[in-house]
Amino acid sequence: MNHEQDARPRAEQDVVPGLGAAAASTRLRAALAAGTRPAPGQVPALVARCAVEPDFQVREMLTWALVRHGADLTVEPLVRELTSTVPQARSQALHTLSKMGDPRAWPAVTALLRDPDDEVARAAWRAAAALVPDDGRRALATALVSQLGRGSRDVRLSLSRALVSLGDAATDALEQALAERRGDAREHAVATQRLVADPDEGFDAAVDEARRVVALAASPTGGGAAGADR
Repeated sequence: MNHEQDARPRAEQDVVPGLGAAAASTRLRAALAAGTRPAPGQVPALVARCAVEPDFQVREMLTWALVRHGADLTVEPLVRELTSTVPQARSQALHTLSKMGDPRAWPAVTALLRDPDDEVARAAWRAAAALVPDDGRRALATALVSQLGRGSRDVRLSLSRALVSLGDAATDALEQALAERRGDAREHAVATQRLVADPDEGFDAAVDEARRVVALAASPTGGGAAGADR
């Protein structure tokens, strides 16, 4: 560990006592205290801790504390975190910005929709869906469908949820994807179409049906468009 990294927790503790403590329970209480009594000088320490905090509950409390400090103090430093080389810094900043709901973050969020780190991309999809202006919904849907078929089941579920939240704006983009994509991306498109039509359908059930539909359409006797049998 270099000197700069070693000094960082000590600096955090100076501003928010306990934020760099070894025990997660102590860090949780420190973040709670920071949010209960917001002060501008705490923001850099809270943002910095988000990048390195290993405990999920503490990270959630850090987000809450930052929201409590208000958008005027936090949006700018959080947006700067989106250019960090540390994936957790980017993903946690995105998560916090999605909770803020401040439209000033929108352009920076869209730059990470294709981030190579799956967790960062998932956070970007959720943040983008939360922050998208009305006139940007179709463009966002087009950007999101470019990621169809990516990653694990959980990654695909996050993408589908983001598209479902766009409603009708996602419909044309998904139809275009069906015309152009093959394999896993095509199955993912069909499954997401089903969820747009019926958000109460379970994701796994939609995927299973999508596989059947795509396989049927690809068979010599199947014919028709993969999305027709829904």
